[in-house]
Amino acid sequence: MTIFEELKARGLVFQTTDEEALKKALDEGHVSFYSGYDPTADSLHLGHLVPILVMKHLQLAGHKPYPLVGGATGLIGDPSFKDDERSLQTKETVKEWVASIRSQLERFIEFEKGDNKAQMVNNYDWFESVSFIDFLRDVGKYFTVNYMMSKESVKKRIETGISYTEFAYQIMQAYDFYVLNQKYGVTLQIGGSDQWGNMTAGTELLRRKADTQGHVITVPLITDATGKKFGKSEGNAVWLNPDKTSPYEMYQFWLNVMDADAVRFLKIFTFLSLDEIEDIRAKFEAAPHERLAQKTLAKEVVTFVHGEEAYKEAVKITEQLFAGNIKSLSAKELKQGLSNVPNYAVKPEDSFNIVDILIAAGIVNSKRQAREDVQNGAIYINGERVQDLNYQLSNQDKIDNELTVIRRGKKKYFVLTY
Repeated sequence: MTIFEELKARGLVFQTTDEEALKKALDEGHVSFYSGYDPTADSLHLGHLVPILVMKHLQLAGHKPYPLVGGATGLIGDPSFKDDERSLQTKETVKEWVASIRSQLERFIEFEKGDNKAQMVNNYDWFESVSFIDFLRDVGKYFTVNYMMSKESVKKRIETGISYTEFAYQIMQAYDFYVLNQKYGVTLQIGGSDQWGNMTAGTELLRRKADTQGHVITVPLITDATGKKFGKSEGNAVWLNPDKTSPYEMYQFWLNVMDADAVRFLKIFTFLSLDEIEDIRAKFEAAPHERLAQKTLAKEVVTFVHGEEAYKEAVKITEQLFAGNIKSLSAKELKQGLSNVPNYAVKPEDSFNIVDILIAAGIVNSKRQAREDVQNGAIYINGERVQDLNYQLSNQDKIDNELTVIRRGKKKYFVLTY
């Protein structure tokens, strides 16, 4: 199976320019390619991981990646399929985000070894010195307004309004492709399906200005079986920065994907061979309750993104929380595992009596309810049942001197912090 055939078999190819010419280029030589990432936040998210995985597959097949961070285009904003104009960020903010995204990309692609080791590029390096007049003369003249307006990403915004700033974005991205072709021989661009218009603008500029054929591969927009999108615009972002989405949270995300998605996601998000995935599929369908596909998916993705130790920690937190073994976990681990539960910062003037602290922390609404819960055995401090109405929280109840975990009933967790 060729690399292109494998990418298609994994569901990683949505659309391409001249497919036969692209397959021939990938089969017969070493292709230099790039994928761009605008700094629209201080971290990439799961939606970005798909083109990163395609880059990794291509690099493993011997092709050379040029990951691009959009220090210049990030200052402008891509209008593609956005209902409203993006808020422009300051140069200082974009510069910080560029550095953050650059460090993330360096974790996934090989930058140190091999003839095809990756080389990071930043389009601010060439746009900084280009004057407006030169850009219009040397690039703008190759694009008609009719051509630019024919792009779906632009047509969707014509009625609501689009600024010249965002309208010109596609020419900037096209120029990236041209510069990378001239400097490094890049002939292939990888990107999301929403980038098709911007990416083909690049192949058009290569054809007209450099008499060169460029290629494009778009990856599909990943949705679950219900059609729900992966990505920050839907409010359900899973970030690649562990400070924004912890390894435990990412592990839980993959552990809880629907059965209908699990095997398909193994093909997209892991480097397991298709034969290995087929074997997992057979075992999974024979015993879906064991969730082999989800467990494998969670292991592979968390290990790829955060490393093996982070994966092992996520498994430990999951198992110990399920068993109620709170004291077997550190404060750091508990902060990961209980990051989404109600949190109360204990004040110096608070009473440490169990009944009083339940009310102060908002765990119950009244002293009567607090007393009933304690006496009925519904309250647990760090996993241990407390039924004494006179119980006083002490330093022994502080895990790593940072927090105390209170459980009410079987599943309702609360965290006290000091």
